[in-house]
Amino acid sequence: MKALDLEAVQAFVLVADLKSFTRAAEALDTTQSAVSLKIKRLEDGLGRRLFERTPRLVRLSADGAAFLGAARALVAAHQSAVGAFAGEQRRLIVGISHHIICAELPLLLRRMNDSEPGLVMELRVSMSRDVLADFDRGRLDAAIVLRHDHQRRDGDVLLKEVFGWMAAPDFAYRPGEPLRLATQAEPCSVRSMAVAALDGAGIPWTEVFVGGGVTTIGAAISAGLAVAALGRRVAPAGTIDVGPRLGLPPLPSRDVVLYANVADRQARQALRTLSAAIRATELAIATEMPRAKAARLKVRA
Repeated sequence: MKALDLEAVQAFVLVADLKSFTRAAEALDTTQSAVSLKIKRLEDGLGRRLFERTPRLVRLSADGAAFLGAARALVAAHQSAVGAFAGEQRRLIVGISHHIICAELPLLLRRMNDSEPGLVMELRVSMSRDVLADFDRGRLDAAIVLRHDHQRRDGDVLLKEVFGWMAAPDFAYRPGEPLRLATQAEPCSVRSMAVAALDGAGIPWTEVFVGGGVTTIGAAISAGLAVAALGRRVAPAGTIDVGPRLGLPPLPSRDVVLYANVADRQARQALRTLSAAIRATELAIATEMPRAKAARLKVRA
């Protein structure tokens, strides 16, 4: 067997983690066709099919799953060798909105570490307006926030966050009674968006839970205490959008925007990897939608 192409192995690990040739290409700053070619050559060299491809999904084959651990070890060993003579560690300070962090955060952090193991990442989580204000003051290298208005059009749009009225499948609500809401404390822009939508539709509401971030709000709705306006991408597993069933007004989508002020190669590469990993979380929503629809049908029945 010929020696393995390290770049092809790196591409394989990225595709496996991000479940997308497109997102892997973004992380590597190359094209999807180039990544596909690397994987094809790796498969030919190994004499094994590493991925099963469908129009909607990319997943590891049995051989791919067996190869993944060794592939990670090879990439890690290479990164360790490259960094053997590194000097002082680079610190990358990234601010991110509460409403953008999702259950895939461990995957995002692992991808960042695999990509740049010599990089120290400092993650600061807050409201979008506070994150953006800290970025403008020079306190952050990068900011990832929700765009709630058109006052500034700079930054790179990573994805469009789709919001829904998320709740447990058995959440009970009787029309005419105040809708029980779980929100984040004012001046949260998502809270303002939700309240404005309900007031505009003439639907009475009452706050029954005020959380300190999406994790605590998610716990409240998973427990059946209330409904919350959350991005479907970040909503807890097992919750569904009950808006259509309860006759609640549709919520607008919001752009997830990256602002960055970095010039060095290491930081730029890390942000490319982080951006690709965040975009890849959209795939999880597309995969979960059929399950959510089935859950809604079950509740109606």
